[in-house]
Amino acid sequence: MSEQRDGTAIGSFPRARADAGWMNDLRRERTAGPRTPHQQSLEAPAGNSTTAVHGGTYLDPTTRAVGTPIFQTSTFLLDETSYDAFHEGVTRDVPIYTRYGNPSQWSVQEKLALLEGAESALVTSSGMAAISTTVLALTNPGGHVITAYDVYGGTYNLMREDLHALGRDVSFVDAADPAAVAAAIRPETQMLFVEGLTNPLLKAPPLAELAALARQHDILLVVDNTFLSPACLRPIDLGAHLVVHSATKYLNGHSDLTAGVVAGPRKFVDRVWAQAMRLGGTLEPFSCFLLERGLKTLPLRMRAHHENASGIAAFLAGHPAISRVHHPSLPDYPYPHLRESARGYGGVVSFEVAGGDAAALRVLQALRLPRVATSLGGVESLVSMPFNTSHSSLTQAQRTAVGIRPGLIRYSAGIEELADLVDDLDAALALLDEAPAPDATTDSPDDEARDGRQEETSCATA
Repeated sequence: MSEQRDGTAIGSFPRARADAGWMNDLRRERTAGPRTPHQQSLEAPAGNSTTAVHGGTYLDPTTRAVGTPIFQTSTFLLDETSYDAFHEGVTRDVPIYTRYGNPSQWSVQEKLALLEGAESALVTSSGMAAISTTVLALTNPGGHVITAYDVYGGTYNLMREDLHALGRDVSFVDAADPAAVAAAIRPETQMLFVEGLTNPLLKAPPLAELAALARQHDILLVVDNTFLSPACLRPIDLGAHLVVHSATKYLNGHSDLTAGVVAGPRKFVDRVWAQAMRLGGTLEPFSCFLLERGLKTLPLRMRAHHENASGIAAFLAGHPAISRVHHPSLPDYPYPHLRESARGYGGVVSFEVAGGDAAALRVLQALRLPRVATSLGGVESLVSMPFNTSHSSLTQAQRTAVGIRPGLIRYSAGIEELADLVDDLDAALALLDEAPAPDATTDSPDDEARDGRQEETSCATA
């Protein structure tokens, strides 16, 4: 079948060999993408900023718009190419119905794939949609998944609460310890799911070692790259099979969108896409526009996030009111391999206030620039405490077991002036020298009673 067509159907078409049989014929080839003939492709290697601005942009032949138009439609006219796509099983590549694919999705997916060094990408309605769809698409009932005990709360809940009911077994390990990962591998292990940088303690699993281990045992390595973004780290370059993101965070960068991403080889992403068609976690066109707009400034924003978080970490590391600071820029950071592979560390810095949770809450109340809110990765600084948000359902003993000690604050540095953020922190910490107000929050007796119980419980998803 010819790849030449009129303007009715604008999707790219697979390069199927003329003598290939049906879908199970291994001679059948697939292009990268999906990609339309009107998308801007970067044939020569380009830097991150150039790719972020130009990669995947839809160059509309009718209006010649500089930016990608919003294809705000649920369905498209059918023609011969559309019917052929149904017959050939390639409906991901032709505009038929927005749940299957839409040029707004294809443009931002192409940009994301280029930034991650991947063959294909898929955008979803949230980060958890990307994670759950990927796990379900690439594992089978009877299979086994290995993940970290300190993954994001929503991921933990999925792994602990849902996968067993869906026939998958899950083991939780310290992903920063390759020996612990190796010890958990079974003959039925199908996936190793880790985070490039963990929340909130910024642990960095040795991805290259884990990738080698995964390949040795024919296991898929999936890396949640939310905390670093491809501007700082590209896990596929280190051997990961797939990368997922909460695009709500750094990729969009403006705290006005909820979205997710999965990127990797097309043979895997197509399977995730097929699962997404059944689960329905599609990203609608206007959200694709917002995400693509945000991505154009990703490298610039990530440099500012990195500089601010590193500067805050350096200030806090010498402050008498702070007992410990977690950040890769500090000399005592226990995972130095990250410095060899990362171009930056993102905008999150976590630190422990010496007076515990009550003192840390006083600091939060005194800060004037950061907003006290969940999430991270926006241009504005956000601050929160794990003990009453993301890990609130754990007992104190369980929080301590994963390294979350009293007084821990997670600070997501935005792109404000570093001096202003440091002055604000300095002023808030200075208030700790004053006597606390009579109604200052302290640990309740109920919380102390819970500390003695060691039953398993799920993490919150904030």
